[in-house]
Amino acid sequence: MSLIQNEAKRVVQIRLATLDDVNALHRLEQRHSHEELSANGPVQQGQVFSKTELETLISQHWIVVAEYEQHIIGYVMAGSWAFFETWPIYTKVVKQLSSCGINKQKSCQYGPIWIDKNYRGQGIFELLVAKLSTYVKSHFDFMCTFIAEENQRSYSAHTNKAGMQVVDYFSFHGRDYYLLSLDLTAGYER
Repeated sequence: MSLIQNEAKRVVQIRLATLDDVNALHRLEQRHSHEELSANGPVQQGQVFSKTELETLISQHWIVVAEYEQHIIGYVMAGSWAFFETWPIYTKVVKQLSSCGINKQKSCQYGPIWIDKNYRGQGIFELLVAKLSTYVKSHFDFMCTFIAEENQRSYSAHTNKAGMQVVDYFSFHGRDYYLLSLDLTAGYER
């Protein structure tokens, strides 16, 4: 369990999610599923997981949460491709990764990540990614994700703060995406 303190003396815990967190995570997902898109972007639904899927992610994969005063203010998740491949876009991502030389057995899907607007810019993003990578790196060499082209805030955070590299670019259902990867064998030092 990690703790940080920012200028306002707030203490934020960074920890693995438990099954007791499922309802809070589900509410956050329902409330903030559109937040990944910029104000100028098209109206599209972000990734939303059912309670059952969240339970599976917690039990068999990873969800790391940021908690302040007993409220989850952010989270990030990762899981094997076997979990994600039921959605067509993830099948496309695995195919793109393969063409870039990234093996699906040595990589996992990273994200989504979400941080409450009131806590952004305080280092929580970096702490969530760093904590998640400590759990994932004993199982996989790469954490991979895709970000919609119009979501420049997320693109900037992932490339500048998380050290992810763009490995490809692809289109899916009329929308363009960056395909990014974080090499866990190189370590995460942000």
